[in-house]
Amino acid sequence: MILRPDYLEAIRPFMDAPLVKILTGIRRCGKSTIFLMLHDELRNRGIAEERIVSRRYTDMELDDFDQRRMYEDLKAAITQKDRCYLLLDEVQEIKGWEKAVNSLLESADVDIYVTGSNSKLMSSEISTYLTGRCVPISVYTLSFQEYLEFKKGSNRSRSERLEDYIRMGGFPLVALGEYDDQTAYQIVEGIYHTVVSRDIVKRHRISKQDLFDRVVRFVIENMGKTFSANSISTFLKSEHRTVSVETIYNYLRWLEQAFVIYPCKRYDLQGKAVLKTQEKYYLADVSLKYALCGYNGRMRAAALENIIYLEMRRRSYEVYIGKLGSKEIDFVAEKRGERLYVQACVTIPEDTTRETDNLLEIPDNYPKYVVTLDRLATGNENGVRIVHLEDFLLADVW
Repeated sequence: MILRPDYLEAIRPFMDAPLVKILTGIRRCGKSTIFLMLHDELRNRGIAEERIVSRRYTDMELDDFDQRRMYEDLKAAITQKDRCYLLLDEVQEIKGWEKAVNSLLESADVDIYVTGSNSKLMSSEISTYLTGRCVPISVYTLSFQEYLEFKKGSNRSRSERLEDYIRMGGFPLVALGEYDDQTAYQIVEGIYHTVVSRDIVKRHRISKQDLFDRVVRFVIENMGKTFSANSISTFLKSEHRTVSVETIYNYLRWLEQAFVIYPCKRYDLQGKAVLKTQEKYYLADVSLKYALCGYNGRMRAAALENIIYLEMRRRSYEVYIGKLGSKEIDFVAEKRGERLYVQACVTIPEDTTRETDNLLEIPDNYPKYVVTLDRLATGNENGVRIVHLEDFLLADVW
């Protein structure tokens, strides 16, 4: 088992607190492995094995396993024991799980951790039962730093590994092997179809899956581009397919809930307000695009943006697209009163300052970066730091 210590660090402050720790992220991003790490952590703290109760709610025999049976099973497992630790994996498979968890939280001496592959785990309905008593912890596919740990001992250079990371993404299952591109994409395609069939099509009873698949493909093809539900509807009409804007909104929401896509809203730097239109979407992992659409070099610009976006999310930044008059800043990232501006650019021609000009027009002194794949272009331009993607991803702080 390859450790991902950043997630244990995120969990530790809440251990033994009267809160349900909810780990969420796309399927196969590593949540179950984090539970194995947590299990070891508890054992190292002197917790006896019989007081660590693990359940994984993904088997077919759980089709008729409801909240009452879940509660009775867990209650029986902790009866006549000292404080117990419940590690409940993929709880969204149990209808009403939050009621069972809430009852245990109120009536038993337990510390509860759950994982799920659907953001409805944090919906308002669930919050009604767990008001003020749950803490969300987002889990993502591998960062580049984690990817290097997975590949430790390889004779490939760090630069070569960065190229692998750009081309194959960060799903742990892919990183654990030494696959060629096509095999890696087949693995990711399998993950994607599991998410679609189990977490979206089946859950929401989508009857026109071919239409849903076409909408998903449009979103993935346009990763990092501005579009709206209306523009998707118009595009589909050009293909002689009819789908309502409301249906497209539902599809987008369900993709978000299954952590296939993340919305990135626009932020008006002059009006200091989050705008409600023309947002972009980024993928849970760049490999999802290659698995469905194939890979070619023209995708590198969008992949660069997606990788940067996810890295800032991993580090708990709120990330927006910056609007500065008629100009755009690729990313405005905020965390606890601090701010960061980032432009992404695959290469930077010697005869242009376009990538730094927009940043230099921002009238504040927060850090400003251009992140590039062009090693010869790095440096400092009037206070704007031009850094290679590898250095940006591996920096301790920005």
